[in-house]
Amino acid sequence: MFIIMALAIIALLIDKISNKTEQTSRILRVEPHTTDRLPCLSDHCIFAANEILKSIDISINPCEDFYAYACNQWINTNPIPEGKSTWGTFSKLEQINQLVIRNELEKPLKYFKSDAERKAKVYYESCLDKDEHMEKLGAKPLTDLLWKIGGWNVTESGFNITNWNLANVLKVLHNRYNFNCLFGWAIGEDDKNSSRHVIQIDQGGLTLPTPEYYNNKTDIHRKVLKGYIEYMTKVCILLGANENDAKIQMENIIAFEMELAKISTPLEDRRNEEAMYHSMKLWELEKLAPFLNWTEHFDDAMKLINGHITQNEVVVVYASDFLKNLSKIINNMQNTNEGKITLNNYLIWQAIRSLTSCLSKPFRDAYKVVRKSLMGSDGGEEVWRYCIADTNNVIGFAVGAIFVRQAFDGESKPAAQSMINEIRDAFMKNIKNVTWMDAETQNRAIEKANAISDMIGFPDYILNNKELDEKYAFLNITPNAYFDNNIQISIYNLKSNLEKLYLKVNKSQWGMTPQMVNAYYTPTKNQIVFPAGILQSPFYDINNPNSLNFGAMGVVMGHELTHAFDDQGREYDKFGNINSWWNKNSIERFNKKVECFEKQYSSYKVNERQLNGKQTLGENIADNGGLKAAYHAFLKTKANKKADTLKLPGLNLTHEQLFFISFARVWCSSTTDETSLLQMEKDAHSPSKYRVIGTLSNMAEFSKVFNCSSESKMNSSNKCEVW
Repeated sequence: MFIIMALAIIALLIDKISNKTEQTSRILRVEPHTTDRLPCLSDHCIFAANEILKSIDISINPCEDFYAYACNQWINTNPIPEGKSTWGTFSKLEQINQLVIRNELEKPLKYFKSDAERKAKVYYESCLDKDEHMEKLGAKPLTDLLWKIGGWNVTESGFNITNWNLANVLKVLHNRYNFNCLFGWAIGEDDKNSSRHVIQIDQGGLTLPTPEYYNNKTDIHRKVLKGYIEYMTKVCILLGANENDAKIQMENIIAFEMELAKISTPLEDRRNEEAMYHSMKLWELEKLAPFLNWTEHFDDAMKLINGHITQNEVVVVYASDFLKNLSKIINNMQNTNEGKITLNNYLIWQAIRSLTSCLSKPFRDAYKVVRKSLMGSDGGEEVWRYCIADTNNVIGFAVGAIFVRQAFDGESKPAAQSMINEIRDAFMKNIKNVTWMDAETQNRAIEKANAISDMIGFPDYILNNKELDEKYAFLNITPNAYFDNNIQISIYNLKSNLEKLYLKVNKSQWGMTPQMVNAYYTPTKNQIVFPAGILQSPFYDINNPNSLNFGAMGVVMGHELTHAFDDQGREYDKFGNINSWWNKNSIERFNKKVECFEKQYSSYKVNERQLNGKQTLGENIADNGGLKAAYHAFLKTKANKKADTLKLPGLNLTHEQLFFISFARVWCSSTTDETSLLQMEKDAHSPSKYRVIGTLSNMAEFSKVFNCSSESKMNSSNKCEVW
């Protein structure tokens, strides 16, 4: 049967090629096999070949635009689904994973193995709200909460200007309900002593994604800002406010946020971790930003777990200028009743906006105009998908246990471990070959690469019912109470975070749930993590040729490993501490090397807008280094199955060429113009197209494999390279 299928694919392709006219001789043709040797005809090979045939565009010269060559057909046949703002390989796999989880969560309670998993099911069903409890309650859950947190001037909810105090409101919002406002803070690993936890304080407080959305630079920015004020006003009306009065007060909130935007440091200027790190005692912070008694604020928070803070507690501040300027703004506003009202309106709005999705349909629908202007889609996806994503976010490791038992192949873990080791070896070998780094720093870099720990699939404890239940023991989830459940989750997350201050850092703790289609590197742990969710086709299939696995999953692994040596990761030593472990001359030469990447990626445009090569620098370094490490690891990998030696049916392509096609296909995607703008301003990653074009045009091995002439666009004469 497989031979018949393969011949059908070949016949289809012959017909396809025969209809193409005036193809230039330099275009890489995909042709039927002319050798006597049959191609690989296993089901995996046939499926893989079919997927590639449905993706590549043979009318495009791969040496001129490899992204178009590898992705055009995929993009044409995979339009962005209704309700989505972007669509690609990651999105498709995420939806498959969601379906697996849905099938499990919709089983009766008796099928679940732990209390934690049952809590996940109850929460999921409260989100679905099939009996319409949310609709019956309307605005009541939120109006009741407004009275509890001190009231809002926009509605009749107990606000009294004569009794108002900024510190008291912040204590309630930050320390009782875990609402993010004005500035950000949390307990995290100390960058200079990663074995301990410390209070970390950073800039924050903006409702819109980036400061750019407040400056009206483009039509999209203006549309978003206008839509957001409309949304705010509509929510006010739903809570019983007068429309005209509400709009004026909402515009005042936005005017305040514009002031916050002006003092916020842009993302591209926050890349020097050591320069941002400011360790100080709380009494010193009170001198820097006296708008708040910081000792009293954090001591109040620690009462939740029976803890205590003194003014000698050491904290790490990442935005000292922001806090200093914020103090000036707030002190000026507190001189007038109008300023106090605007401050309170802003603070309470932060609570309101985070909870509107937990209310009745009119509240949820109100946000659609903002989402449409911000992302080009109103987010009208199926309710069950939203609820699966939400359940993943709030009780993700319980959901992870359900997912892993159902979908993760046990053989994938040791095979993925072997792949990581091979890529690490290739990366370390390359470190030895770099000529710009001095020998001492080189040896330390190799030591660091060798010390990188890796975690694959899932944390073992999630399959131990007792341990999983212990994790969520103090999380209260109630049937048919979606709003209250979200309040309980916020409080649970706050307490869990506060408890870290008195605990040693657990270097093996996972920061991402197993079902996620993603991966990450943690510099303070010097650790790379690859969840079960991404260790699936098209990224990884144990039966696929090595070329496809290394081109997709292997590059992801190489990418995360290279993060340990990008412009930020390189500041951390092998123990996960910011430390001056590089020779000064090597740092200067490194900085010179990475300037090439900054200039290269800043030359690319999306919708006539130039990319920010400084903002995306770390990810671009990781993309380039990861691709190179994965390719050289692939070249040294033993061919242990027929799929590694035979060609794929219908594709007259070498496995070296298939490696690069597999890499590019991971990034096939479509995005709305609005989301493209949002990504360019907020995302540390380059757009998908340039993650392919940028890396491959820097790689001499690619040009050799595809016989690209020195004049072709994909064979840049000025190749950027660090690792």
